Amino acid sequence: MSRNEGTLDRALRVILGLVLLSLVFLGPQTPWGWIGLVPLATGLIGWCPLYTLLGIRTCPMQK
Repeated sequence: MSRNEGTLDRALRVILGLVLLSLVFLGPQTPWGWIGLVPLATGLIGWCPLYTLLGIRTCPMQK
């Protein structure tokens, strides 16, 4: 598993994941906020399985 997400992509995923998770504990307290675990995890790991399937790479090529 090599990284396929760039720095900006990872940061946005982590922020989005945290915002969605906050919906579980704050605000409307909806269970849909648990979906935030997906972008949070992929942002922290730096690898997105969907990007691999689609051939997308936002990370600069590594040597």
